[in-house]
Amino acid sequence: MKLIFTLFLCLGFAIGTNAQSFKNTKDSKYNFKQVQRLSASPVESQGRTGTCWSFSALSFLESEIMRIKKSDDPIVLSEMFIVRKAYEEKAKKYVRMDGRTNFGEGGAFHDIPFVIKNFGIVPRSVYSGLKKRKDVYNHGGMFDRLDSIVQQANLSGNGIQAEWLAAYNAELDNGIGVLPTNFKYKGSNYTPRTFYNSLGIDMNNYVSLTSFTNHKIYQKCMLQIPDNWLWDVSYNIKVNELFESTLHALKSGYTVAWGADVSEDGFSFRNGIAIVPASDAQIKVEGKDNKNFSDAGADKYSAAFLNPVREVEVTQEMRQKAYDEKQTTDDHGMHIIGYSVDRKGRYFFLVKNSWGTSNYPEGYLYVSEAYFKLKTINIYLHKEAIQDQLRTKLGL
Repeated sequence: MKLIFTLFLCLGFAIGTNAQSFKNTKDSKYNFKQVQRLSASPVESQGRTGTCWSFSALSFLESEIMRIKKSDDPIVLSEMFIVRKAYEEKAKKYVRMDGRTNFGEGGAFHDIPFVIKNFGIVPRSVYSGLKKRKDVYNHGGMFDRLDSIVQQANLSGNGIQAEWLAAYNAELDNGIGVLPTNFKYKGSNYTPRTFYNSLGIDMNNYVSLTSFTNHKIYQKCMLQIPDNWLWDVSYNIKVNELFESTLHALKSGYTVAWGADVSEDGFSFRNGIAIVPASDAQIKVEGKDNKNFSDAGADKYSAAFLNPVREVEVTQEMRQKAYDEKQTTDDHGMHIIGYSVDRKGRYFFLVKNSWGTSNYPEGYLYVSEAYFKLKTINIYLHKEAIQDQLRTKLGL
């Protein structure tokens, strides 16, 4: 451990005075020396919807397109195209399964390759998913009506009603918009499928990594979270490897989509930081968490958000216990685009959120190694971003 800590200090020293330093709040004593910050599209807001999974995954793919095309000019993709098709396919499965699957606004990173490979993708400028004279996403009322339709789809005792899907899609068309079949973008004509082909990305190159001991290590497993309605798989690895894989990806020029629990007291978007203080008593919480929306939930007050504190040493057993006891759940999708080190040489990931730009880091936050290890559900990344030795173990 002393050797590792010394190396961290050397890294911090090697960054030198030319490295930019940042704070999580105006009055913070944290000093984050930026080591790596990769290209990303502008921060957006998911509004009053549970669609973080689409915003974060498409932000990740936008960075991938910039990496592949060697361009800092982002092609902003339509989150609501993905959402619209996922809502439809999720409903079909829910009805066929007699309501014995999850049906809600939430989703998982696996939804994005499923939609893109089967239906394509479009730019946001072609399909925003916002009604006229609206500038904030809000699916609450619409989803209540969608839920009512699927609940009535097969309650007659005579099987699935033929009319339900037409009624469901009409509600989606009214709430989000009719999907484009042909469109023009920057002077060229496209369909959703041909536009996908023009982006230079292959959705078969992306994989999900997770770390839970109720599955065998170095094997595929189904991520057992309600929003994994596709029942898709992840590769299961050790928690230290999960952290190291994320760091290795960033150092190699790849960003990472991050699924995590943000209900922990130490997660504060308003304060631009996520930590796991050694003492829970250091954080005061007022109000109720509201993780889906841009108000960032409960008010949280702590000197630990302003002054560096000792954090918990997270183990595999501690992480599993939190998952088994439902203290770690599938809450939120975000996008890791870089990392910094503090004065003590500790790593903090630079995370792009989808709750607007109202906090001091303008839509970003700094996530400690301890928080990442304790609260990560999964990461989604290009398989070539994974260390060679680990890729061999996983058969990639």
